[in-house]
Amino acid sequence: MLQNKFLFNQSSVTLEIVGLPDYSNNEDEDNISIISQWKLMIIDKPPIEGNIDHLKTIIRAFYCYSNSLLNNEIALFESNLIDIKPENYYSHILLLKSTKPEVKPLSIKIGNSVLADIINCFDQLGSSNKVKNIYSKEFKSLNNKKFLFLLDKKNILNFLLPPLVSICSIFLISTVFIYVYDNNDNRSLSNNKNKLISINHINKIL
Repeated sequence: MLQNKFLFNQSSVTLEIVGLPDYSNNEDEDNISIISQWKLMIIDKPPIEGNIDHLKTIIRAFYCYSNSLLNNEIALFESNLIDIKPENYYSHILLLKSTKPEVKPLSIKIGNSVLADIINCFDQLGSSNKVKNIYSKEFKSLNNKKFLFLLDKKNILNFLLPPLVSICSIFLISTVFIYVYDNNDNRSLSNNKNKLISINHINKIL
């Protein structure tokens, strides 16, 4: 029996879902209700894959973590399958734990843009009419369609304010120096001119 496969793409990330429709509910043969495998592929990173329970845990982890970032809360998610924490303002560390004790945890570092791409792929999955029985009410409450924290007004302000203040300070200091320098030059010229006038006047008297 041929399985269906759907891909959800966003820039550097692709989410692949493979499975079958639920024929007992007379579902359309192009749908997927029974997921047999899934894979989250990030450019230049090892793929993340597992069973349906793993997928639900991964989705919940990313939504919880991204919502914490947006709400300026402590950004940290920990579970028996995946940990997500910030490395700095621009990058994040994923620690993937295998259910097999002999397999060591895998650490992956991603940037803000990749994190936003992953959330976008999960949003596409949640909006798809072809893949069913994935999103619970919990996911829908966590799902934030407006996530792209790189474009969040508050974060843009926090990101741009320090360099703008620095630029304005440099401009102000430079303007003051130029003004002082020009005034000193003008005073020097005026003094020299006055000296020349005085010398000429003395010469005429002599």
